Amino acid sequence: MADLLLELFSEEIPAIMQNKACEDLNNVVTNALVEAGLTYNSSKSLSTPRRLCLMIEGLINKSPDTREERKGPRVDAPEQALNGFLRGVGLTIDQLEVRDDKKGKTYFAIIEKEGRFASEIVSEVINDAVNNFPWPKSMRWGSKSLKWVRPLHSILCILSAEDGVETVKVEIDGIKSSNLTAGHRFMSPDHFTVSSIEQYQKDLKKSYVILDAHERADHILEDAKNLAFAQGLELVEDINLLNEVAGLVEYPVVLMGEISKEFFELPAEVLMTSMKEHQKFFSVRNPKSNRIEKFITVANRATSDNGETIIAGNQKVLFARLSDAKFFWENDLRIAKAGMNEWSEKLNKVTFHNKLGSQSERIKRISFIASATSRLTNADMELTNKAAMLCKVDLSSEMVGEFAKLQGLMGSYYAAEAGLPIEIGNASKEHYSPQGPTDAVPSAPVSISVALADKIDTLTGFWLIDEKPTGSKDPFALRRAALGIIRLVIDNEINEPLECILAYGFYLNSIAVQSLEDKSQTKYIDLSNNSLEQIFELIGEGHSKKTKGILRDLISFFHDRLKVYLRDQNINHDVIDACLAMPNNTNFSLLAKRAKVLQEFCDSDDGKNLLQGFKRANNILSAEEKKDGVSYEGTPEINYAQIDEERSLFKILDENESDIIDYINKQDFKSAMGALANLRLPIDLFFENVQINSDSKIVRRNRLCLLNRIRLIMKSAADFTLIEN
Repeated sequence: MADLLLELFSEEIPAIMQNKACEDLNNVVTNALVEAGLTYNSSKSLSTPRRLCLMIEGLINKSPDTREERKGPRVDAPEQALNGFLRGVGLTIDQLEVRDDKKGKTYFAIIEKEGRFASEIVSEVINDAVNNFPWPKSMRWGSKSLKWVRPLHSILCILSAEDGVETVKVEIDGIKSSNLTAGHRFMSPDHFTVSSIEQYQKDLKKSYVILDAHERADHILEDAKNLAFAQGLELVEDINLLNEVAGLVEYPVVLMGEISKEFFELPAEVLMTSMKEHQKFFSVRNPKSNRIEKFITVANRATSDNGETIIAGNQKVLFARLSDAKFFWENDLRIAKAGMNEWSEKLNKVTFHNKLGSQSERIKRISFIASATSRLTNADMELTNKAAMLCKVDLSSEMVGEFAKLQGLMGSYYAAEAGLPIEIGNASKEHYSPQGPTDAVPSAPVSISVALADKIDTLTGFWLIDEKPTGSKDPFALRRAALGIIRLVIDNEINEPLECILAYGFYLNSIAVQSLEDKSQTKYIDLSNNSLEQIFELIGEGHSKKTKGILRDLISFFHDRLKVYLRDQNINHDVIDACLAMPNNTNFSLLAKRAKVLQEFCDSDDGKNLLQGFKRANNILSAEEKKDGVSYEGTPEINYAQIDEERSLFKILDENESDIIDYINKQDFKSAMGALANLRLPIDLFFENVQINSDSKIVRRNRLCLLNRIRLIMKSAADFTLIEN
């Protein structure tokens, strides 16, 4: 056995591409080797900005010999068929065997192939892998024909074993493989010979190259924390920035720099965003003042002056960047203190979507929807309306123009400077949330209303113009918006169906879509006094039928998102379906509560046994109804009960039915399931001791109606027919 070491040495690979490139190199090469018959013990891929490395240990020296037997045509088959078979197997007729077969004497070909040496196979595999490497972006460099992410300089490829080292012959676009590599670009640029994986890693470290990105990241984090701690400060940790910076250096040297005091009054998020996006700096906070006062940068080399020149240059560039940020901040504050009307007017000229109008028109729709949802969240309607009207004005600010990621957050600062209630600032900051499955969910009533309205307007608008997600494509983040609504409703226990609010969103967006000149007809509707049909009357007869279909489609989309959400809560798909089949299935809070309790019930012994009883009752009933061509929906009479187990079942149903219905109406599903559990033993005893198909037609019908009563009672809690055994 031997160890394979491959290094593809190039100019700096973008940090964002390195992890995926490591995975791809490992997968492409190892899959091809195994397919060619070369197995191995382990594989690992690593990267630095200048090199992609693959290490495979325990690779067998030669692929196994193979023997393949192929059946050909009959001996008396046409000559054309025989010639085609010979071409396919690469043999002559005298090399074939003739055997007796069911259909007569038949030709058989025995194809034996001798195994190939690992070096030969590896050479072919690497050639193919490099020439067809799946870079997200690549190009040809100079006069070369190879497409690579950055110019490829050299290929190290060796097979090392106890009996020696072999350089695998690979030639790609004029670049010939060797057993040489180079160290750090500045600190140890000389080439050295490589004889094994262990020696390669060891000598690279001596040459100021840390090959493992995780090791570089750990080194950066530990040094940055220590530097900050030594000065009584704390590092603002950022895992994404850490991973990116680890992909920018081969030998990380952590340095700390100063931020000029004149920038201390800028919002912390502005400082952090500017330093991260423009300079790849980490922020350092003073825990006493909570201000960002210093920064951490990571150099790619050690210097004789301990990084003083590097820090001086970085501070100079940072001063210019933060001066721009300070200028934006001061200009924005002037407009904020004047009431932000200037920004609102600018949004009249900003198109949200060519079919859905301007940002200003969108904000008006959001304000109407937010006012309508305030009833659900117990928010002050007037305050909610004002918060919705101002939630996006910061899009016109210079700071958000420079740093789009700060939208909403800057609005909260500007609202405070304008002297507005804190609820308005919080709504501006929180109405984009939640933006992912782990993002925090707003809990303040005004923020919830505006966040719901923003997402409802987005979904109903894009659904109306048929810009829905397709496959993996979701350019308007509509899946995220739907999940956001689901989490807002469930986490805040908003206990009401959403059809009317969604229909209202369609009504408001239909005015934009119909390109009506008189937009003043858009109006607020108190949804507590309007039915779904009344809202569709406002949409108009010519559009309501189509919009109803679109609404059904959007609700189906919500249900798909809800299934994903509930499955993440460890609720089985069949339990979810059983709850979705119930009325009020756009009351997501109610649905989630029902599904959670039903899952717990189905996991219990009582639930499992009762489910079996229900399945048995439903199967018998369905079969008999189909056979008889009638429905046994009549009321069963205890007078026709003939044995004790039958009478006991009547008694337990009488005692629990009204309680079960009452609990369900009160949405107390836990108590409802507890009452259902009381039915378990009487149903079991009934099936053990009672013959359903009695000789008496009256008794038989009565017992089938009793089974129907069981079915109806249980289906009032959930559609148990959809739950699997």
